[in-house]
Amino acid sequence: MKTTITALKAFILLTIICGVIYPLTITGIAQITFPSKANGSMIYQNNQIIGSELIGQQFSKPEFFWGRPSSINNNPNSSGASNLGPTGKAFKAQFNARVDTIRKYHGKIEVNTIPKDLLFASGSGVDPEISPEAAFFQVERIAKARKYTTDQMNKLKDIVKSSIEAPDFQVFGEERVNVLLLNLRLKGL
Repeated sequence: MKTTITALKAFILLTIICGVIYPLTITGIAQITFPSKANGSMIYQNNQIIGSELIGQQFSKPEFFWGRPSSINNNPNSSGASNLGPTGKAFKAQFNARVDTIRKYHGKIEVNTIPKDLLFASGSGVDPEISPEAAFFQVERIAKARKYTTDQMNKLKDIVKSSIEAPDFQVFGEERVNVLLLNLRLKGL
C-alpha cells in the first residue's frame, strides 16, 4: 500500500510538472519572445487572416503565382500525400492534367523544361514555397495575364529575385520563394 501511495504521489507531481507547468512556461516564453511564430505565422490584411506563411494556399488564376500541387484539396486541417505510385494510371492522369494546365497558359513546351515542383505534389501537401526556378518560370504568364508592360515585367522579376529565401542557416534545404508572400507583393505593381 505504501508503494502505491508513493507511486501515486510521483505520478501526480510529474503530471503537474510535465503536463502543466512546463507547457505553460514554454508557451509563455514563446508568446513573449516571438508571438507571431508562436501563433502560426498568420498574415493579416484589414484585420482579417488571409493565410499563414507556413501553409501553402492554392492559387489557380493565371495572374497569380502557383504553388506546388496538393493532394489535400486546399484543406489545411489535413496533411499528406496521395500515395499514388509512379506507374499507376491515377498518377499518370494527374501528372498529364498538370502538364496540360501548364501548357494551356505557357504554350506547347517540353515537359522537361517545366520545374518539377509545379508538376509533383509534396509529401505533406501543404508546402508554402516553390523553387526560384518555378517562380521565374511563371513570370511571363503572369505578366501576360495582367497585361504588364516590359518595364512592369522586369519589376516582377525583381520582386521574385528579392523574395528568394536562403537555405536555413545557409546550410539546410535549398533556396525557396514563399508563394503567398510573393502574390501579396504583386499588389505593389
